Amino acid sequence: MREGASAALFRSPRWEGLATAPGVVTVLVLMLLAQAVLFQRLTIEGPAVFYWQAIAYGWLSFALLPFYALLTRGAGPSGRPGAAPDMALLVTLMLAQSVWLELFLSLCFGGLLYSGSDQWSVRFLGRWGGWIMWAIPVLLALVSQLTLLARGGRGRRWPLALTAGMMVGVVALGVSARQPEYWYPEREAADSESQPSRFLKLTPELLEAQPVLLARQLAALAPQRPGKVDMYALTFAPYGDDVFRRESQMVAGVMSARFDTAGRTVQLVNHFQTADSLPWATTLNLQRAIRSVANIMDKDEDILFIYLTSHGAREGQLAANFWPFELTELTPAMLRKSLDEAGIRNRVIAISACFSGSWIPALKGDSTMVLTAADAHHTSYGCGYKSELTFFGRAMFDEQLRSKTRSFEQAHAAAREIIRQREIDAGKDDGYSNPQLSAGPDIRAKLAAIQ
Repeated sequence: MREGASAALFRSPRWEGLATAPGVVTVLVLMLLAQAVLFQRLTIEGPAVFYWQAIAYGWLSFALLPFYALLTRGAGPSGRPGAAPDMALLVTLMLAQSVWLELFLSLCFGGLLYSGSDQWSVRFLGRWGGWIMWAIPVLLALVSQLTLLARGGRGRRWPLALTAGMMVGVVALGVSARQPEYWYPEREAADSESQPSRFLKLTPELLEAQPVLLARQLAALAPQRPGKVDMYALTFAPYGDDVFRRESQMVAGVMSARFDTAGRTVQLVNHFQTADSLPWATTLNLQRAIRSVANIMDKDEDILFIYLTSHGAREGQLAANFWPFELTELTPAMLRKSLDEAGIRNRVIAISACFSGSWIPALKGDSTMVLTAADAHHTSYGCGYKSELTFFGRAMFDEQLRSKTRSFEQAHAAAREIIRQREIDAGKDDGYSNPQLSAGPDIRAKLAAIQ
């Protein structure tokens, strides 16, 4: 274990006095397994159930260690100074090194998960930012393993290059395969009759049900009432995280209770828990929903309210993530085009995302109100792993519009100061999010009537 830690820190291995045996290998493998089980449990708050079948997955990287050793060192005497005395000892030391590297990766990933640093990187680096943050520790671990193989083997370049390529391939395979975890929240396991999973489980029944779910929601929309300003609500949560699912449902509930949108609401959500009950939040479903609302509303009299909640990029894209699908990200221009083509005039659009102020130039107009969680240059807050709601959604909708006012402008003004203080208290260090509002004179008159 001492030499494994030394090798993990890129130090040259000392082979004198080291020995291996089946028992030693068994203990090291069990240490790796126990470590994975322990750290995965720590990522779940509250009661959890153990999914023992996950033990059958994820062994490829360790099963290939003997092959890596054979490739770089060979089976016979090495004769190279500093090389491993034999292949078995090199494999054993790689296992000991792996125990420390897994500990390093678990601490890094746990830190990213609980601090929300991976989401911060998405805001500043775009859609690949999160992947970059997760990839850095993995690359360091791979370089550490390759360094040990280079020192313990024969020092030839092509075997090391081939080994490096195989290691990267195994990591990529593990990411794409989305293997099951050892632990799942108790409530999720209780809701599932089969294998619990935090990822969408595609079945023919689910795929066939989705168009029906959307058609039912659209067919159930109540018609507009002549002489009355009706409001229709559409929530869109394209990133498959709990916080956006909860926020979408909360906003739909507030709009129903306070703005009489019951029977006039469409929810589009990407989340494994609602995959069989709500239509998916795709740009195509959003276009269909907008067209359907346009067909039954009075375009001169009624108002369409749209709530978008996800991660946002500086360029204006609204992040979309629902594995295994590859989704098109919504942009301000795409939303403006859909609304214009449908002929919907009166619009209230709220965007809960980082850099959401960048949506205002493309959407603003005399008959449009745009409310954002941030300006075009700052991140918003509250979309991390442990967040119940975003700061914007909580302050404006859950606290202001739910009980204190029916004025979007008053709620937004009050929420700005609440958010400012909460960001200070939370230690937000990249500047005040600075929520923005743009409202044309025509939509102000319409909202005054409905208020």
